[in-house]
Amino acid sequence: MTETISAVSVPAMRTVLAVSAFALLAATAQAQTSDPAVLTPERVFANPALNGPVAQGVSLSPDGELVAFLRAREDDVTVLDLWAAPTGEGEPFKLIDARALVPDAGELSEAEKARRERMRISQRGVVEYSWDEQGRYILAPLEGDIFLASREGGDIRRLTETEADEIDAKVSPEGNFVSFVRDQDLFVMDLASGQERPVTTDGEGLITWATAEFIAQEEMDRDTGYWWSPNERFIALQRTDESTVDIIPRLDISGGGATVIEQRYPRAGRPNAVVELWVQDVAAGRRVKVDLGENTDIYLARVNWSSDGSVLFVQRQSRDQKTLDLLRVDPATGASRVIATQTSDAWVELTDDFKALNDGRFIWSDESTGWRHLYLHDADGRKVRAITEGDWPVKGLNGVNQETGEVFFTASMRDGEEYPIEQQLFRTRLNEAAAPVAVTPAGGWWSASMNRTATAYVGNYTDLTTPAQSGLYAADGRFVRWIEENALDADHPFAPFVSRRPAVEFGTLESDGHTLVWQMARPVDFDPTRTYPVVMQVYGGPSGGGVRNGWQPATTQLLTEAGYIVFRLDNRGEGDRSAAFKQALHLRMGGPEIEDQVLAANYLRSLPFVDDARIAMMGWSYGGFMSLMALTEPEMGLASAIVGAPPTEWGLYDTHYTERFMSTPEANAAGYAASDAIPRLENLTGWMLLLHGMADDNVIFENSTRVIDALQSRSIPFEMMLYPGQRHGVRGNERQLQQWRTYLDFLDRTVGSRAAP
Repeated sequence: MTETISAVSVPAMRTVLAVSAFALLAATAQAQTSDPAVLTPERVFANPALNGPVAQGVSLSPDGELVAFLRAREDDVTVLDLWAAPTGEGEPFKLIDARALVPDAGELSEAEKARRERMRISQRGVVEYSWDEQGRYILAPLEGDIFLASREGGDIRRLTETEADEIDAKVSPEGNFVSFVRDQDLFVMDLASGQERPVTTDGEGLITWATAEFIAQEEMDRDTGYWWSPNERFIALQRTDESTVDIIPRLDISGGGATVIEQRYPRAGRPNAVVELWVQDVAAGRRVKVDLGENTDIYLARVNWSSDGSVLFVQRQSRDQKTLDLLRVDPATGASRVIATQTSDAWVELTDDFKALNDGRFIWSDESTGWRHLYLHDADGRKVRAITEGDWPVKGLNGVNQETGEVFFTASMRDGEEYPIEQQLFRTRLNEAAAPVAVTPAGGWWSASMNRTATAYVGNYTDLTTPAQSGLYAADGRFVRWIEENALDADHPFAPFVSRRPAVEFGTLESDGHTLVWQMARPVDFDPTRTYPVVMQVYGGPSGGGVRNGWQPATTQLLTEAGYIVFRLDNRGEGDRSAAFKQALHLRMGGPEIEDQVLAANYLRSLPFVDDARIAMMGWSYGGFMSLMALTEPEMGLASAIVGAPPTEWGLYDTHYTERFMSTPEANAAGYAASDAIPRLENLTGWMLLLHGMADDNVIFENSTRVIDALQSRSIPFEMMLYPGQRHGVRGNERQLQQWRTYLDFLDRTVGSRAAP
């Protein structure tokens, strides 16, 4: 295949590509006119969204009487409005209309763009909001300014109107203040007087207050850098000094030119920012530094307050991530002591499972048994008892009803056994041993957001035939009312395409003593006597896993409409499973994951309806790394691969993520060398389509340019699509439509109907 295509002249190649594009558009047009039930790229990336009215960011008011949520506009799915619904009688209503308040959204600051990229926020309008703990107000940042919606009467008050962006805005717990970060300093506004005052004043240049540093936002799942005490007396806030971090010049290339960004990017093995934690006494105006220990090369992982605000709990993670200490801090003096420690020979994962109880005790999870479980600790940090146990992991702590002694958590478990493809909400007892009781029905994928007292929850549910639904439920699982029923009826946007929705089946493979789960979608007119090409979709890296009994993305149906079997395997290292399953890739990323994908490819070739010679893979980010590694693995035998924004040499990636799995380049030189894509390029087994955003500040463009350079220097042909102005993902319907047209055309020519026999 490679020799034949490489012999085509440049003008001829242009003609081939032009004809391919024309054929793709013609085929799409024919599909649209001949059968309206055939899903097309043009419909997938258009308004309204095919998923229907999906509620995002759903949360209950602290008293459980009102539900707030974000909903995309029907006329523009890229803009979100804030909606609310009473938990009793009454219909949902729009609380904040983003377009009405800010008709012409301006350009966001570079800091806010970066923050939203870290939070994976791609839409505009009301993209986040927060309650005060009394439930009187909802605070909503909107296009750089702050708006306050009053629950009583629904009045909306604009709090700021400045050239600078106000970011990470919060209502204080008792609703007396609003706080926000502006120009690297923390400000507090008195809501009664409307007067604002700075809490810090020296934030500039490389010094930033009250904002999570790059590493915390990108890799530690911590998006804030300050925390109010429940009684509003104190604010714990971080101070970040980036002067120690290497400058990595990055070209931000857009359609209108290029800008050199002097990005402070902490690469694996190199210095991190220095992060300190301080406590501000709001009324007195005094600030004390928290004692985090003599070693400054640590991670500020999590910060929590006791229920009465008298104690600050801080999770401090070592640079090698093998130790996680829980510190008990006196907020008046900053003095601290370690009261509990978690250790691992590989790494200790961070979670949001810490919960301080009213009596001074607390709940915290760990993987000391090889599975993540919840434990009750006394005020001095000693373990009192295991709240959950078994050969299955707790996915998250959802709530605690301290009056009834009930603990609520999510898990992928059935009948006491791990069941990775589904997720449910369970309850158990805080103070005595009890078998977990399922609150939600088995089947499908549930997530839940509970109110503060854990007497009610918003349940989000989906399965293979049910698009995402949101409802209000009592704590015992009784249905109260819909928030977004999103019924798949005749009026649903997806209704015209239901008849051709592919059936999805699940299965398992065994690898090195571990059970791997997979899913497969077949074309609607599947004939077992024929052979079909396969597209293996992959992420492959540490994540929540992609194989689940849930509503499938419309792009899966685009692939089955084009005649492909779509297959996905969650390999070792991927998914919230046992510690051993996740840590299989320790020090050797790109090893066990590819071994498991080879196992999957061999399984596919054993099926009589799979064309052995027409298997492709596609993935983005870690999935791009996996696609590139698989395309250069002879045992995979891929005919082609779509490689999106791939990390191609882990020494170019950031500290917290990379060192967690690979240690440092100095300590694990062999592991880094084995996972470098460049020496493997001679082993390409098929065609590659390489894609990357030209303003990517996460997986920096250098990861792809080094591959481009190496392939060209070896005279190896490949295909490429670059996206000016795009960061670590392609945003907007128009560009995503172009992206998927490119995907489908490439697959059609390499493994599909136009592939060489």
